[in-house]
Amino acid sequence: MTTVVCELCPRYCAIPDGGAGDCRVRINLDGKLIATTFARPSSVHIDPMEKKPLFHFLPGTSIFSIATAGCNLHCKNCQNWQLSQHSGEEMDTIFKAPPELIVKTAITQSCSSIAYTYSEPLIFYEYVNETAIIAHHRGLKNVLVTAGYVNETPLRQLCKNLDAANVDLKAFDDNFYRQVCGATLKPVLDALVVLRQEEVWLEITNLIIPGLNDDLSMVRRMATWIRDELGKDTPLHLSRFSPQYQMRNIPPTPSEALRRSREEAMNVGLEHVYVGNLPGDDSESTYCPIDGTLLIKRYGFTIQNYNLLKGGRCPTCKHKISGVWL
Repeated sequence: MTTVVCELCPRYCAIPDGGAGDCRVRINLDGKLIATTFARPSSVHIDPMEKKPLFHFLPGTSIFSIATAGCNLHCKNCQNWQLSQHSGEEMDTIFKAPPELIVKTAITQSCSSIAYTYSEPLIFYEYVNETAIIAHHRGLKNVLVTAGYVNETPLRQLCKNLDAANVDLKAFDDNFYRQVCGATLKPVLDALVVLRQEEVWLEITNLIIPGLNDDLSMVRRMATWIRDELGKDTPLHLSRFSPQYQMRNIPPTPSEALRRSREEAMNVGLEHVYVGNLPGDDSESTYCPIDGTLLIKRYGFTIQNYNLLKGGRCPTCKHKISGVWL
């Protein structure tokens, strides 16, 4: 009987023969670590890029999105818990889809990018990596939507074929991570720094949950860290919580709390702070940080007006807005 240690994430699961890691989908089969969800997607969709959310990366384009079962976090508020908190064996997969088929289908559906998303793409690491390599060879971009709970070495390897990422920074508080997610904060912060170092376009999402991570001092600390470690031009999405999974007793985030959090983040110097899940709010749109010109007007995931010049410059002052533009 051979025990295998998985070195993908900070849990370093020691998996006995026939057993599975904390994520449920990485198993020890006769002394060899196997990802049971390889080429077995449980969810396939075509989404607007803005749904990831990515507001400064190829805005207005369609992105082919895939996910498998499993996750190495156990967030009590997970909105995709039916997918993330199950193993591949417990889920009906859409179809057998090797990396070549995913890329071919994305091209056929006129998508310029592939997103690895919905659950936790880092635990179907091999599937992501192989698909991303083929996608790059075929001229497609690769987007990772992740909680960022991963070790440095595999992340740096994956970054060779990543173009953009949105990382869900659950809270700027280790106790929150331990109590709500069953994880820790530091590996996520380390992953954010690695993504920036590897020049992957990076945006961050922070879901504001009433009474748990909505304290303005916490928002201020988070925004200050982002400014100092990642850059003031890093987009931050402050999203509205809605009751989900094991947190159905907590009410949705008041819109005013979101606006106060946005103001706090901008006061410390972040240039692009958005409010999510609040359609119609002005904070969905992109403005020039220099002269305040409205650059991209959004309603939800829809772009209503696009005023950026080629290369992402403000039409008024010609300031270059950070991002990857058409």
